[in-house]
Amino acid sequence: MKQRKVQTVKTRAHILVTGKVQGVFFRARTTERAFRLGVTGWIRNLPNGKLEAVFEGEKEAVDAAVEFCRHGPNRAVITEFDVKQEPFTGEFQDFRVRH
Repeated sequence: MKQRKVQTVKTRAHILVTGKVQGVFFRARTTERAFRLGVTGWIRNLPNGKLEAVFEGEKEAVDAAVEFCRHGPNRAVITEFDVKQEPFTGEFQDFRVRH
């Protein structure tokens, strides 16, 4: 009997979050979540007060990371949320905070 290979769909999402997103442990909590989900990429605060992140990995895991950021940690207040799907590149080895 032949065994079927299960193909996983890899994806990339690029997000930009506006609101009270700095000083509320957004980067730390997102990094923890990405690690648990097995997602790679990065997250950073922007000088204009926004937060930017890129997630890569299996579609379900990336979707879960994006959904977490849609609401953020407890003290975050999201006023705008933009997500763009991009082609998967596989360029990241892990998930880290960029400065």
